[in-house]
Amino acid sequence: MKNMRKMTFLSILLVALLALVAVGCTPEEEADEQPGDEPTVQEAITIGYVTWDCAIASTHVLQTVLEDAGIEVDLIDPNASLLYEGLANGDIDVITTAWLPFTHASYMNQVGDQVDDLGSNYGGEARIGLVVPAYMDVDSIEDLAGQADNRIIGIDPGAGIMGAAESAIEAYGLDYELLDGSDAAMAATLADAIANEEEVIVTGWAPHWKFGRWDLKFLDDPKEEFGAAEDIHTIARQGLAEDAPTAFEIINNFHWEDADIATVMDMNSDGMDPKESARIWVDENQDKVQEWLQ
Repeated sequence: MKNMRKMTFLSILLVALLALVAVGCTPEEEADEQPGDEPTVQEAITIGYVTWDCAIASTHVLQTVLEDAGIEVDLIDPNASLLYEGLANGDIDVITTAWLPFTHASYMNQVGDQVDDLGSNYGGEARIGLVVPAYMDVDSIEDLAGQADNRIIGIDPGAGIMGAAESAIEAYGLDYELLDGSDAAMAATLADAIANEEEVIVTGWAPHWKFGRWDLKFLDDPKEEFGAAEDIHTIARQGLAEDAPTAFEIINNFHWEDADIATVMDMNSDGMDPKESARIWVDENQDKVQEWLQ
């Protein structure tokens, strides 16, 4: 009889334990839960960028700061038109290098009412145009005639500066061919030409590390086909402030000066991995980073 009572008790205990397992909880786990406890929600965002040197620098620095703050960050690098399309449809949360009011005006005209412009994040003066080595004997676009084998070395065909260059060729009546490629290919062509003191014309913009490495000049643009001085803006998708408030505050506070971005671009141009150069800059500029985190 005693053994039967023991077996009955064990059977009841086993049934109870099986019931707890069935609802996904053990007695210890149940005891640990407190009324009102909610799981921590991890914010996650996607930053989009085109592989221009200025965008690579700012994107990886912002990524590093956000990840240090516990936010999951994915990067995506489509062409410029897909970048803005992604912002508008919500596939991309933020970009850090919208050149306004001229270079990226066509993109903003298409999606401006579907995104949030957070304003300028760059304290210097940004500009675009045609750039040549200082040793070339030409100072204005309107004086171009036969230099550099009648070729202008461009970047990716979807870039705003390429559209401006095409307009300039037409407006100034230039018999020049605009060659598309990439930021890296343009810089490599420029480096080779300068090493041999050859003529070369490139689509250029500042801020860019090439101005710190070589003696270059923008050609005068009296027709203002490349616009005037610009700002570099941060653009976010609508609703980001509600969906990821911590990330949004950091992004909204993000702002740096010409010397900051130049430092990061210089490290990248020397072959350093962008994540590593971003890490170095963030560690060495915690006073500025703390302003973004407030």
